[in-house]
Amino acid sequence: MSAQTLNSTRQVSDIPLIGFSDKDKPSSDIINSCVHCGLCLSSCPTYRETGLEMSSPRGRIYLMKAVDEGRIGLNSEVFQEQMSQCLNCRACEAVCPSGVQYGAILEASRTQIEQAKSGALLQAAPRTTGGEQLGMDQLRAKIPPHPLWRRALQGVVFGLLFKRMGVFRVFSKAMGLYQRSGGQWFARKSGILKLLKMQDTEMMLPPISTHFTIPKGQIFPAAGQRRYTVALVSGCIMSTAFADVHNATIRVLQKNGCEVMLPPDQGCCGALHVHGGDMDGGRELARRNIVAFEGLGVDAIIVNAAGCGSTLKEYGHMLYNTAWRKRAEAFSAKIKDVHEFLAGIELNRADLGALPISVTYQEPCHLAHAQRITTQPRTLLSAIPGLELREMHESALCCGSAGIYNITQPDMAAHLGARKVNNALATGAKVIATGNPGCALQLAGQLQRRGEDVQVRYIVELLDEAYRNASASARR
Repeated sequence: MSAQTLNSTRQVSDIPLIGFSDKDKPSSDIINSCVHCGLCLSSCPTYRETGLEMSSPRGRIYLMKAVDEGRIGLNSEVFQEQMSQCLNCRACEAVCPSGVQYGAILEASRTQIEQAKSGALLQAAPRTTGGEQLGMDQLRAKIPPHPLWRRALQGVVFGLLFKRMGVFRVFSKAMGLYQRSGGQWFARKSGILKLLKMQDTEMMLPPISTHFTIPKGQIFPAAGQRRYTVALVSGCIMSTAFADVHNATIRVLQKNGCEVMLPPDQGCCGALHVHGGDMDGGRELARRNIVAFEGLGVDAIIVNAAGCGSTLKEYGHMLYNTAWRKRAEAFSAKIKDVHEFLAGIELNRADLGALPISVTYQEPCHLAHAQRITTQPRTLLSAIPGLELREMHESALCCGSAGIYNITQPDMAAHLGARKVNNALATGAKVIATGNPGCALQLAGQLQRRGEDVQVRYIVELLDEAYRNASASARR
């Protein structure tokens, strides 16, 4: 039997595809920089839950290396499952003695998978590891696309909602109407959500603010002498569901001598696109934000969402091999997390009033691990008179939110969310402080299911309340 005949009789599923394509290829240098020491294992949430080697950073890097070397295919179910199961919390990076940039190769691996499922890699990888030429029909059979409903949903969410802020605000207003009109109450009480198996997903819907933060070039003057001029990233979900946090952020910055600008034409940071494997979509949003903030002459660009801040600081990496590299690096150099900024200046402590509450701090992964900001939030909480900070166990272990992870991996997300809330409740604190919208929603959802009378609040909200308490006392 000839080799050609033999090849034609082989099952397509038996022939692994060749390794990664050139477009957004995970760096072989980064993959090979892992020495497989295992120091990351105890920091990995999925490994802590499963105890499986392949569910650890080291195990996933083994899989990436196998695809890179052509020993397994990009269509490997184990490879795709593990790239999806990873939270991309970056805890492994924070403890890695070799400095492996795990987030970069994970995001690139996810991008390769998404490109394959969309057909973008069919022309790029037409051969098997044995050198056999495969036809397009065979390749499509080997990398089945996402179901039609998922492709349609991705197109609406990532291609429309998060790229066009006007559409996003209309959608948010509709969700707000659903919540306040009685529609949400009816959907929950009638059992419709349970019938559609959407009760857990719907519970994650945040309370939509009645007034959105729409950037139109507004300038908010400093309270007293101006010490700094800063611009605020309004974002997408933060500007609609968490507009009150933006208002609190602006007031706190004003109290600390900042003139605050809201430049128009800014939008979503692109974090969900990048984490979900749509690198091109993330780059498109990055370029838009760079243009929106260029030439303002500000001292810093402030962001109050940990996941957004991590992505904004990595625009230089995202656009490294493009003509936008220098502009992206200049933009990222200006990005400051609000806790990082406030702890780095002479904080106005004189105008902080008493706030007699017990608080425990839940560290957002992309603040603690990706941005390495851990002491600054605690410094700010400790500066508030009367506030008692109670440290929780495993404060930096991921809560299971991770963008849309609680939708794509609901079981793992639920386990991690319950673990985090158990640790928080064990402190006896009445407030869980955080600095990321996904974390806030995940924790609030867990608390609501249990009927616990514990609040989830942003640190800037607590600072704002303390400043307002002092003003109220002065008036009395």
